[in-house]
Amino acid sequence: MAKTAQQGGEAAASGEDQLVREGDIAGDYLERLLDVLDYDGDIDLDVEAGRAIVSIDGGEDLEKLVGDRGAVLEALQELTRLAVQQASGNRSRLMLDIAGWRQGRRDELTELGTRTAKEVLDSGESVRLRPMTPFERKVVHDAVARVRGVASESEGEEPRRQVVVFRSG
Repeated sequence: MAKTAQQGGEAAASGEDQLVREGDIAGDYLERLLDVLDYDGDIDLDVEAGRAIVSIDGGEDLEKLVGDRGAVLEALQELTRLAVQQASGNRSRLMLDIAGWRQGRRDELTELGTRTAKEVLDSGESVRLRPMTPFERKVVHDAVARVRGVASESEGEEPRRQVVVFRSG
């Protein structure tokens, strides 16, 4: 039986409702964590590109929850995803940002990807970047994809997986 336009709209709304619910579960989990740590922070929930986005801002100690190169943030994101999965029964792709670290990192990596792509275009030599997290690699791949004449791919095994940028065509 074919879906009507209304049923399709309801499916999209229920998908967004699920993401909002994931964000609420994550927010509650992170609120308890902040209470245990006695850290201040405002939790903001959003839905963007088919994913729940949870941000914590405003506290003095929040950089400690980011850690060196985002290592603590990545671990907290995984723990939060597990808490959401346990409560909802669904695997979550939720993204956590703390003290704006991911947005700042996204800006740096976009610049790195664009600059590297232009260097490869000029020199013709492929460039292998240092190992990165999946989040970091995606940002670099997206930046490289916006430069005509070059392409990128990931090589290696986690946690040493690297982006390689090369001339295409």
